[in-house]
Amino acid sequence: MSKQNRQILVTCALPYANGPIHLGHMLEHIQADIWVRFQRMRGNEIHFVCADDAHGTPIMLKADQMGITPEQLIADVQQSHYADFCGFNISFDNYHSTHSEENRELSEMIYTRLKENGFIKSRTISQLFDPEKSMFLPDRFVKGTCPKCKAEDQYGDNCEVCSATYSPTELINPRSAVSGATPVVKESEHFFFDLPSFEAMLKEWNRSGALQSEVANKMQEWFDSGLQQWDISRDAPYFGFKIPGTENKYFYVWLDAPIGYMASFKNLCKRENIDFDTFWKKDSNAELYHFIGKDIMYFHSLFWPAMLEGANLRKPSNIFVHGYVTVNGEKMSKSRGTFIQAATYLKHLDPECLRYYYAAKLSNRIDDLDLNLDDFVQRVNTDLVNKLVNLASRNAGFIQKRFDGKLAEKLDDEALFNEFIAQSEQIATYYENREFGKAIREIMALTDKANKYVDDKAPWVIAKEEGRDAELQAVCSQGIQMFRVLMGYLKPVLPKLAERSEAFLQAELTWENLAQPLLAHQIAPFKALFSRLDPKQIDAMIEASKTENAAVNAAPKAEKTTEKSTAVSTEFEPVEAEISIDDFAKIDMRVAKVIHCEAVPESNKLLKFQLDLGFEQRQVFSGIKAAYNKPEDLIGRHVIVVANLAPRKMKFGMSEGMILSAGTGGADLFLLDVDTGAKAGSRVM
Repeated sequence: MSKQNRQILVTCALPYANGPIHLGHMLEHIQADIWVRFQRMRGNEIHFVCADDAHGTPIMLKADQMGITPEQLIADVQQSHYADFCGFNISFDNYHSTHSEENRELSEMIYTRLKENGFIKSRTISQLFDPEKSMFLPDRFVKGTCPKCKAEDQYGDNCEVCSATYSPTELINPRSAVSGATPVVKESEHFFFDLPSFEAMLKEWNRSGALQSEVANKMQEWFDSGLQQWDISRDAPYFGFKIPGTENKYFYVWLDAPIGYMASFKNLCKRENIDFDTFWKKDSNAELYHFIGKDIMYFHSLFWPAMLEGANLRKPSNIFVHGYVTVNGEKMSKSRGTFIQAATYLKHLDPECLRYYYAAKLSNRIDDLDLNLDDFVQRVNTDLVNKLVNLASRNAGFIQKRFDGKLAEKLDDEALFNEFIAQSEQIATYYENREFGKAIREIMALTDKANKYVDDKAPWVIAKEEGRDAELQAVCSQGIQMFRVLMGYLKPVLPKLAERSEAFLQAELTWENLAQPLLAHQIAPFKALFSRLDPKQIDAMIEASKTENAAVNAAPKAEKTTEKSTAVSTEFEPVEAEISIDDFAKIDMRVAKVIHCEAVPESNKLLKFQLDLGFEQRQVFSGIKAAYNKPEDLIGRHVIVVANLAPRKMKFGMSEGMILSAGTGGADLFLLDVDTGAKAGSRVM
């Protein structure tokens, strides 16, 4: 099934250096790490690298906002990212930065080759320019009215109401998201990568097996709509690498970001004396795999292989795309505390719990993965504590007390042991094909068989009867032998538990040595290998996450967040109480735009709103149904919402915030009017 002594290079997508690592990121890095650790156990030469994606306008603006240099910002974030990955036992051979000399050299080399080969074009384009900040504005830093549906407060590249795409210059009443100034149109020469020249090659590569079928099908849609030349340049000011031969042009971040894979590996090659060209030359026999999320497959399955082809370098062997992480069946939410940072998780829970849970649910498809927190606790406790670790503990005590830690000289049930070993190649095939969920199911089925064997043999009964010591030693040793095989199969998923198990067994777990039982072997006294999860730990993590996210949301933002909350607001009973002006000042009233509104059928009073607060979207329940019998008429209207109320769980869902209205109640209630020019998210003073 698996060639031995393969040469393999594995990368994960580069996390952007302007925010923390969260559990969505960890899915990819855990998936890749399991695969890498399996390949190491199989004896293959494998190198695992990553880096921070450290260039671009958002980083430049955030550093400016914080009063530090971009270099200081990316250095601090890189240290934080690497600490999080180490905390989850991600075994990178190198973790680098795209802001490195290796990346500068390689980016300039690839650009020069593309230019010499005729794949770089130049033309003058019109762009929106911020006169206050003296900078050209990227698409996502321009907001205005959609030219198609006339929805207000839309970004410069697409409308979130009607889904139309357009150029920023088509926006009605555009404004800079950086300064708020009205941008002007200026012309600038830009450089373009001639992607259409590679259409034939990409179509062939598309169906070569280098992509999952879902990704290949999506690529066909892009071919059908027509490939376009890709703008790879940005004007100063910009944090990145200057394009050779220019005065004020920089490489667009998406040009040098994937080259960062090469740069991180080159940095490793220098340190470990590895031949870089063996892995990147055109006719390389080495294997190259990228683990990425489905949100960036466009860049990796079109631009990246075309760039490599145009620069006379090898293309990836395969691009492994995964889906998103949801929590309890919904998008990760900051207000509900389910947008969980890696560092927050590590303060409360063992990282191997998440590694195991993700592995148990992962396949080689791009389906989203749901982290159901109740199921998470139950599965970890049942599989790892009750079944796996208990198998070792219930046998080790007898071996230690009655036989001084010495295992029997022969197997009690050789056929059963061989049944465990016979599954080795099937489990290996599942790991190789990234069908981790199938591997876990197979391993857990064997764990059940092992525990059934112990239950049937009942060593605690044998121990009470005289003259059955040899049988007791044989039965308990058999249990330990099966635990060892199971732990070996799980070593790629649970490296730290495997390490503790190796100390207990006093033997290294390798894929090849599992078939040889530890006969007449000395084991160490048993110590607790894994701790049971307490639901209170989950509750504490969620509460900590809410607090952290509330602090982040209270801070000013330099750019749009990529994660949206689907939080909800609640209806509150009136409270007759005096408050001071200081108390009133704590109320955070914000302008919000109604994206959607509908009646709640089960309620006589409630309307259900979807609101855009500028920095996030929220769902709000408001008891004004009697006053507005056509809720769809409220769509597009601006309202005032109290944004900093504690969440409240209602019959119809979690609610957070309150829409302000006036009147005596019932049909006599009116939403407060807001100036139609008001910006969603702006504070009401």
